[in-house]
Amino acid sequence: HCNFEFDFCGWKQDENDDFDWNLRTSSTSKLGTGPATDHTLQEPSGHYIFIKSSFFQLPGQKARISSPVLSRRNKNCKIIFYYHMYGAHIGSLIVYQRTTLKHERILLNLTGNQGNFWQRKALILAGNGNEDFQVVFEGIAGKGPKDGIALDDLTFSREC
Repeated sequence: HCNFEFDFCGWKQDENDDFDWNLRTSSTSKLGTGPATDHTLQEPSGHYIFIKSSFFQLPGQKARISSPVLSRRNKNCKIIFYYHMYGAHIGSLIVYQRTTLKHERILLNLTGNQGNFWQRKALILAGNGNEDFQVVFEGIAGKGPKDGIALDDLTFSREC
């Protein structure tokens, strides 16, 4: 379980992307960008990870973060997480299951405004028996300077 209150807890920034997910709180953010509170503590001082479209990122540029490696023997393994995607020109959030040989399968693809609140999602991770794998969250920058994507409380089920 990672609530981002202290660090990235084993999740790693990908090397082959355009920019990074950032650890942040709502109390340090500019008004109008991102959620009013984190999901874990429901407090402005609570942490989550965030990407935002800005002058530094061009629309379409990507930030990726990947989980620790999970065993190919997993059965009934799920990732449960909360996301916040709010703004008129929001980009996309894509969740992949990536094998150790870098084969990627899309588990979720969300684009555009999903509402100004945290939403829960649970995705099944199928171990295919051949390769160990990771979960990858990819945020794609949109066109709006205030629009961003936030993630919090990334949890692997007990079966993982």
